[in-house]
Amino acid sequence: MQPPGKRLESAEKGASPLASVARPRVPTSEEERLIEAIELLFFSYRDFTSDPDTILEEIGFGRAHHRVVHFVGRNPGITVASLLDILRITKQSLARVLREVIERGYLVQQTGEKDRRQRRLYLTEAGAELWERLVAPQRERVREALAASGPGGETAWREVMFSLLDEAQRPDVEKIIIKEP
Repeated sequence: MQPPGKRLESAEKGASPLASVARPRVPTSEEERLIEAIELLFFSYRDFTSDPDTILEEIGFGRAHHRVVHFVGRNPGITVASLLDILRITKQSLARVLREVIERGYLVQQTGEKDRRQRRLYLTEAGAELWERLVAPQRERVREALAASGPGGETAWREVMFSLLDEAQRPDVEKIIIKEP
C-alpha cells in the first residue's frame, strides 16, 4: 500500500486527499481495493466518533451511553425492548447503561399507558442538550463529506452503507432511520 501522500496525482505535498479536488487512486488489485475500503471505513468511523468520545469522556460516559442517548433522542418514548433490538446488546448491559444515564438525569423511564409492562424512555432537558452536543459535530462532519463528494455522492454513499447491512436487517433499519415529516 502506498503512503497517502503518493495516492493523489495532483495533490500538493502534505495536502489532505479529502481537501484536494483530485481523488485517491483506486488500487488495481481487487484484494487490495477491498482491504483499503475496509480500512477507510475503520478510519472514518474512528474520526466520526472522536468528537462525541471527547464529550462523553468529560462526563464519564462511553459509546454505549452515546448510543442510548442517540436512539432515545431520535425515538422519544421508545420501549426498552425496541432499544434492545436496535443495539443488539444484553439486557444486563443495557440495564447498567440505562441506570447510569437515568441516575445522571439525562433520561427518564415511564410505564406505558396502553401496556403497563412496557418501559418507555425519554430524554430530559439535560439529555436533549447532551444529544445535541453529541450529534452536532457528527452532523457537520457528514454535511462536509457529502458536499465534498459532489453530485450523486450522497446517493452512492447511502447505497454503499445500506448494502453493508445484513440483508435481513435492511427493512428494520430503514424503519428506524427514516422519519416521516
